[in-house]
Parts: sequence; structure tokens; C-alpha cells
Amino acid sequence: MSSLIIFFVTLHSFFPFQECNGHVFTFEMHHRFSETVKKWSSLQKKIGGPLENWPVKGSVQYYTQLANHDKLLHGRKLFKFDGPLTFSDGNSTFRISSLGFLHYTTVTLGTPGVKFLVALDTGSDLFWVPCECGRCASTDDPTLYSSDFELSIYSLNGSSTSKKVTCSDSLCTERNNCLDVYNHCPYSVSYVSSETSTSGILVDDILHLRTEDNEEKFVQARVIFGCGQEQTGSFLDVAAPNGLFGLGLEKISVPSILSREGFMADSFSMCFGRDGAGWISFGDKGSFDQEETPFNINPLHPTYNISVDQIRAGTTLVDSGFTALFDTGTSFTYLVDLSYTKLSESFHSQVRDKRRPPDPRIPFEYCYDMSHDANTSLIPSLSLTMKGGGQLVVNDPIIVISMQNQLMYCLAVVKSQDLNIIGQNFMTGYRFVFDREKIILGWKKFDCYDIEKIDHFPSVPVNTTHVPPAVAVWPANDAEKPDDRTTNTPRSSFASSVYQTFYLNLINCCLASLILLIL
Repeated sequence: MSSLIIFFVTLHSFFPFQECNGHVFTFEMHHRFSETVKKWSSLQKKIGGPLENWPVKGSVQYYTQLANHDKLLHGRKLFKFDGPLTFSDGNSTFRISSLGFLHYTTVTLGTPGVKFLVALDTGSDLFWVPCECGRCASTDDPTLYSSDFELSIYSLNGSSTSKKVTCSDSLCTERNNCLDVYNHCPYSVSYVSSETSTSGILVDDILHLRTEDNEEKFVQARVIFGCGQEQTGSFLDVAAPNGLFGLGLEKISVPSILSREGFMADSFSMCFGRDGAGWISFGDKGSFDQEETPFNINPLHPTYNISVDQIRAGTTLVDSGFTALFDTGTSFTYLVDLSYTKLSESFHSQVRDKRRPPDPRIPFEYCYDMSHDANTSLIPSLSLTMKGGGQLVVNDPIIVISMQNQLMYCLAVVKSQDLNIIGQNFMTGYRFVFDREKIILGWKKFDCYDIEKIDHFPSVPVNTTHVPPAVAVWPANDAEKPDDRTTNTPRSSFASSVYQTFYLNLINCCLASLILLIL
């Protein structure tokens, strides 16, 4: 039997069968207020004012700007007040008028390759870049950009591997706007935030990737993305002037395309460091010792939604179950009543420091003076018990704010009107795995600055061209329904597509092994 195994391994390395272990492709990510993005922003004059107004981490401005980002991102569902937020510190006034996404990464498209600094968004599906612009954010105005920095514009004629997608393509969802099946497929995506939209045509071209497996390889994968010819709203300012990389569950998203074409497993991970740095890995299915919880499944709406069974604040168990959108693009965590009240009052009952009066500049209600001998051990801890029993210990349940030479800290949870969201502040210090094959969210504490330490499950990449798109869910009641960040997304059966994907891959790998053994 051992000779057969050796024979199989040897033949498998020479025969042109798809590998049963998918590759992992990793990109660095940068927070919108990280030093990398600060450098980019310093080279333009449209980001809300001069560079000296760039918010200092830990300041009132820093947290109010992030809160305003959340409000704009999810329409007007998060707060009870409706007016625009204005932020002040001393004599300066700072106002953020753009949407602004939280994390960015650099991708390379076309032949020859052109780099784009794209915003990452788990709440939408389409990947698009500015292209043959009729109306886009300015990229070449010498008064806005310095000579050593340049935002790219994708050119259909400039890439030798570019192809326009026709209306007959299965990924063309706007056939009603086509005069003929041979016409170029149009697209239009509207975002709730600030009347923001993008439209243009769909394009097929090469996305340049590099594996993070034992043997580094450079891979050229054909993907379909939007040639964004017309942008509106925040996309004309600084929300995503160089494009948006949708990470949603529909079949038009890049993770879905890469897995369907057999480049990787239908899964990706994101890791969030404390200073805004991190990474995103496509094809990563996590590790055997990670915690897990299932995504809720509703075939009508594609979002990453999970169930929280219990919250522990310090020594008190808050028995208040709820469902929530798990959104890497939201700065803070938002809860509706009664969950918010139970958690915050339980936290407050265990705090020893003096509570501060409400401050209209910040969205947090439960804030306290930081005593001189303050120690993190005196501040109640916070953990979530997910459906299935997985425990998420929150590394940063509070935020510390510097204000008029004094320090205060706040419970970093905000009351929401009708939407529960687990935001990025609860994700710091973890590697989160969005496994769309097993329909689970996985997590494990991780050093997000050391990519080499990543350990992976053996993965089975998708290798079929006829797999329906995957979708996720919203909660059963309207009070917890996630926002429609995009309109016009196609709908299909999530469960059937996931199980089809898994078993088709398993059959493919088994058939390949059987054929090779027979040979």
C-alpha cells in the first residue's frame, strides 16, 4: 500500500490535475488613520482640512470622526440625532464630510500591472476601480497631489489582457438595460451612504496575486470587476477615490470568483492590529484550534450575520441573546435595547471610577475619569458567547480619550436605534476567518504583525463553473435587520451553493486521486 501512495504522490506532481489544497493569497491592510494612509492623505488637500488637523489617536476628534464614519456608512440607523456632526478641539474645528472606509489594501490589475489603493468592504460585493472616467474623484490635479504620489485610472486600451463583459455573461445582472446580448454589460450599484453610487461596465482582466504557501508563486487570475465611469456622492471625495474591493457573498465578488475558478478555497481571513495595520488572506480557512460560530442563513439578503447567546461583563453574566451584523467596516460596536442597557448597566455597576457627564462630541454614554493608579485589571472585562459555545474575549472593551490634559475611558459600545453590529473595535488582536464553504465565522487570538506564523486548515478549492452565488442573512425581526448598503444585488440560494461547492470539490479531488491510482 505504501508503494501505491508514493506512486500517487509522484504522478500527482506531474499530471495537470487541479490541486486539492488551495493557495492562500495575502495582502497588507491599512486603517484609514494609519501612518500609511496619513502619508497618502498628506499629499492631497481634500481630506477635511490641512494635515495638522489629522486626528491624534486617543483624542476626542479621533473617536468622533470614526463614529461619524459609522453613521454615514449605515445611513441614519445608528443614532437618534439627525444633524451633521461637527468636531472641535481648542480653537480648531474639524468636519468630516466623506464616507471614508476603514481599511485599504493595494492590488495590481491588468497587463502591464497597474496598482490601485482600494477600500475594503465586507458589506458589498462588487470590485470596481475608476476607469475611462466621465465623473470620478480627481487623480491628476497638481494642486491636490504631489509629484511622488499618483492615483491610478484603469484603461481598457492600456491593458493587453482586458476584455469587456457582454450581456450574455452569467454575471451580468442588468440584462434589462442591454439592447442586445452582444452589448457590453452595464452595472450600477447604489450605496445608502450619502447618496453614493458607482456605474459603468463590467470588465474581465488579470488580478495579480502571490501565494503565501510553502512555495511562493506568482499567480495571474482573471476576475470580473467594474470599470467605474461615473461616481457620485462620497466617491467623488475621499471615500474610495481609487476603487472599492467588495468582500460580500454574491458570485460577483472576487473571493467568489477566485474560489469558483479553483484558485483557492471559498474563504478569507482578516487580522486587525492595534495600530491600524493588518492583513487579509484569500483562501485561508483558519486553524483546527480556532473558535467558531455559524453564520445565520437567509437566502434573501447577503450579509455576514451571527448570533450572540450571552455577554459577560466582569463577573456578571448578561443573559441577552441577539443577532448582529459582523462588519469589519464599522468602527465601533452598536447594540439596540434591551441588550445595550443590560450590558452597559452591568459594566457600570462594577466600575470604581467616577462617571463623567455626557459629552455631545462623543457617542459613548458610559465614560469615567481615569484615576492615577488606574490598572486595566480594575476595569470590567468583556466577552461574548456565540451560538455554538465559542468565546470571544474582547481585547479592547474600552477606549481611552485624552481631553484637556486629563484621561478618561469609555465603554466602547454605542446605543443603536434598530441595528446590532459587532464592529472592528471588538476584533482587535484576532484573526477572523470568513469561511463561506462551511458557513462559519472562525477566530483565534493572533499577532497580526507576523504573517509567517499563520497556520492553515488543509483547504479544498472550488473547481466548478456552475455554482450559484452564496448569500448570508439578516435577523428574523426588523429591529435587528442589517442595512441595505447596496441595492440591485442578485438573490439566490446560499445553502445549496455552499453544499454544492463542498461536495463537488470533494468529488473532484477523489476522482483525480482514483484516476491517478488506476494509471
